Amino acid sequence: MESSTLEVPFLLANQSEGCMAADATAENTLFGVFYILVFFLALNGNGLALWIFSHQRGASSPANVFLFHLAVADLCYVIILPLRASYHLTGGHWPFGEVPCRVAGFLFYVNMYASLYFLACVAGDRYLAVVHAVRSLKVRRARSAHIISLCLWALVTVSMAPLLLSRQTAEVDGVTVCRQLYREKASRRALVSLAVAFTPPFLLTLTCYLLIIRSLRRGSRLDPALKMKALRTIGLVMLIYVVCFLPYHASRATFILGYSHPDVSCQTRRGLSLANRLTSSLTCLNGALDPLVYLFGAEKFRGTVRRMFCRDEAGISAATSGELKGTHESSLSAKSEF
Repeated sequence: MESSTLEVPFLLANQSEGCMAADATAENTLFGVFYILVFFLALNGNGLALWIFSHQRGASSPANVFLFHLAVADLCYVIILPLRASYHLTGGHWPFGEVPCRVAGFLFYVNMYASLYFLACVAGDRYLAVVHAVRSLKVRRARSAHIISLCLWALVTVSMAPLLLSRQTAEVDGVTVCRQLYREKASRRALVSLAVAFTPPFLLTLTCYLLIIRSLRRGSRLDPALKMKALRTIGLVMLIYVVCFLPYHASRATFILGYSHPDVSCQTRRGLSLANRLTSSLTCLNGALDPLVYLFGAEKFRGTVRRMFCRDEAGISAATSGELKGTHESSLSAKSEF
């Protein structure tokens, strides 16, 4: 999808070399702290989600299947965030070697594009559940959702596989840099990759959202609680697109079109490069925001989290009042109702 954008040319023209100034200390510190915070938020949220989804009893809904695979994609990327943080906190130096650099770039793009398509699948499932509730019963099966998910994993993995085969580290001014973190290639061919990877899931999600809104405004017979669930889920998905993915792809397109232009000044090139790095870091936020989609989009997930917190609150209240027996009985009652 965008593997070709990562073959960074480090033998630049003299003018371009002058624009690639060393990263400021403040910038690197902010990036490093940001990745550490996102790491802890995403690790806890998606780890809890994966545990809940894998321990659910009974038949799973298609939405839950897609959300399970989304949590797997997030965790695959979360594990390399400490490496990105270390890179910035050491002043833009990559001390981990060639293979970890390749894996970091590979997982970055696998997570981003797998997340885009799994979120689109969640939106599509909500559309079928709201607009075609009866007719879609035969289509909306957990087995079909698993097949679709496996196909998406295969597509994304194969598309990004070249990143694992090409060299991704280089020496710049006596410092080892990881190319995906240093500066991505300003290739016009990357515009095609951006369009193919981002546009279809974005348009699918947006279309589903608009069709759901139209259906609800026309007086859908769907239960009001299910209506709100659908609106919250699609709204959160669109929020993740707007906050995490849209800025990056808009910035990448601007970077590709503007960086290599002969009339662009060094200061402008520096600004385009910084904007690309900033928006690239924003894509990591989807790992911290996705648990909100699980919370509002998966009934069993929300019920399990609610019971966990209610149980904790009940335990604290019982400890202060001395009514431990009553708390135990109420906890057992809550379990039996789920």
